[in-house]
Amino acid sequence: MSTFKRISITDANEMISNNQVVIADIRDEQSFSAAHVENAFHLTNGTLNTFAQNNDFEQTVLVFCYHGNSSQGAAQYLVEQGFEDVYSVDGGFEMWRQNFPFVSSDH
Repeated sequence: MSTFKRISITDANEMISNNQVVIADIRDEQSFSAAHVENAFHLTNGTLNTFAQNNDFEQTVLVFCYHGNSSQGAAQYLVEQGFEDVYSVDGGFEMWRQNFPFVSSDH
Protein backbone atom coordinates (compact mmCIF):
# COMPACT_ATOMS: atom_id res chain seq x y z
CA MET A 1 0.00 0.00 0.00
CA SER A 2 1.27 3.45 -0.85
CA THR A 3 1.97 5.91 1.87
CA PHE A 4 2.81 9.58 2.20
CA LYS A 5 6.33 10.89 2.77
CA ARG A 6 7.62 13.53 5.17
CA ILE A 7 9.57 16.59 4.08
CA SER A 8 11.46 19.37 5.86
CA ILE A 9 10.40 22.98 5.39
CA THR A 10 13.73 23.65 3.66
CA ASP A 11 13.14 20.93 1.08
CA ALA A 12 9.49 21.98 0.77
CA ASN A 13 10.57 25.56 0.08
CA GLU A 14 12.92 24.36 -2.65
CA MET A 15 10.13 22.36 -4.31
CA ILE A 16 7.76 25.34 -4.05
CA SER A 17 10.41 27.67 -5.50
CA ASN A 18 10.72 25.37 -8.49
CA ASN A 19 6.93 25.34 -9.01
CA GLN A 20 6.89 21.58 -8.67
CA VAL A 21 4.03 21.21 -6.20
CA VAL A 22 0.47 21.83 -5.15
CA ILE A 23 0.15 23.15 -1.59
CA ALA A 24 -2.74 21.99 0.58
CA ASP A 25 -3.34 23.70 3.94
CA ILE A 26 -5.69 21.89 6.32
CA ARG A 27 -5.74 24.45 9.14
CA ASP A 28 -9.01 26.10 10.17
CA GLU A 29 -10.55 28.87 8.07
CA GLN A 30 -9.53 31.70 10.41
CA SER A 31 -5.90 30.59 10.61
CA PHE A 32 -5.70 30.04 6.85
CA SER A 33 -7.25 33.44 6.15
CA ALA A 34 -4.83 35.16 8.52
CA ALA A 35 -1.69 33.66 6.96
CA HIS A 36 -0.67 30.85 4.61
CA VAL A 37 1.97 29.79 2.12
CA GLU A 38 1.51 31.64 -1.16
CA ASN A 39 -0.76 29.78 -3.61
CA ALA A 40 -1.91 27.32 -0.95
CA PHE A 41 -5.30 25.68 -1.36
CA HIS A 42 -7.46 25.58 1.79
CA LEU A 43 -8.26 21.88 1.96
CA THR A 44 -11.30 20.93 4.03
CA ASN A 45 -13.92 18.19 3.85
CA GLY A 46 -16.01 20.67 1.86
CA THR A 47 -13.28 21.51 -0.66
CA LEU A 48 -11.83 18.02 -1.16
CA ASN A 49 -13.80 17.32 -4.36
CA THR A 50 -12.70 20.63 -5.88
CA PHE A 51 -9.09 19.87 -4.96
CA ALA A 52 -9.27 16.42 -6.54
CA GLN A 53 -10.94 17.76 -9.72
CA ASN A 54 -8.43 20.59 -10.19
CA ASN A 55 -5.19 18.67 -9.60
CA ASP A 56 -3.58 15.74 -11.36
CA PHE A 57 -3.15 12.67 -9.20
CA GLU A 58 0.49 12.54 -10.41
CA GLN A 59 1.14 16.08 -9.13
CA THR A 60 3.29 16.36 -5.99
CA VAL A 61 1.21 17.60 -3.03
CA LEU A 62 2.61 19.26 0.11
CA VAL A 63 0.24 19.17 3.08
CA PHE A 64 0.54 21.84 5.77
CA CYS A 65 -1.16 21.90 9.16
CA TYR A 66 -0.15 23.81 12.31
CA HIS A 67 2.87 21.79 13.51
CA GLY A 68 3.22 18.84 11.12
CA ASN A 69 1.09 16.30 12.99
CA SER A 70 -2.43 16.50 11.56
CA SER A 71 -1.00 16.83 8.07
CA GLN A 72 0.26 13.25 8.27
CA GLY A 73 -3.27 11.86 8.48
CA ALA A 74 -4.46 14.18 5.73
CA ALA A 75 -1.50 13.23 3.54
CA GLN A 76 -2.25 9.54 3.99
CA TYR A 77 -5.90 10.20 3.13
CA LEU A 78 -4.88 11.91 -0.12
CA VAL A 79 -2.70 8.90 -1.00
CA GLU A 80 -5.70 6.64 -0.36
CA GLN A 81 -7.76 8.84 -2.72
CA GLY A 82 -5.25 8.23 -5.50
CA PHE A 83 -2.68 11.00 -5.21
CA GLU A 84 0.68 9.40 -5.88
CA ASP A 85 3.28 11.81 -4.45
CA VAL A 86 2.15 13.35 -1.17
CA TYR A 87 4.28 14.91 1.56
CA SER A 88 3.47 16.00 5.10
CA VAL A 89 5.54 19.09 5.91
CA ASP A 90 7.43 18.60 9.18
CA GLY A 91 7.01 21.53 11.55
CA GLY A 92 3.92 22.70 9.71
CA PHE A 93 3.01 26.28 9.00
CA GLU A 94 4.27 27.50 12.38
CA MET A 95 7.82 26.50 11.49
CA TRP A 96 7.37 27.78 7.94
CA ARG A 97 6.29 31.24 9.09
CA GLN A 98 9.46 31.55 11.18
CA ASN A 99 11.71 30.83 8.20
CA PHE A 100 10.04 31.69 4.91
CA PRO A 101 7.71 34.30 3.37
CA PHE A 102 3.96 33.81 3.50
CA VAL A 103 0.77 35.59 2.56
CA SER A 104 -0.82 37.47 5.44
CA SER A 105 -4.05 39.40 5.85
CA ASP A 106 -1.94 41.98 7.75
CA HIS A 107 -0.22 43.05 4.52
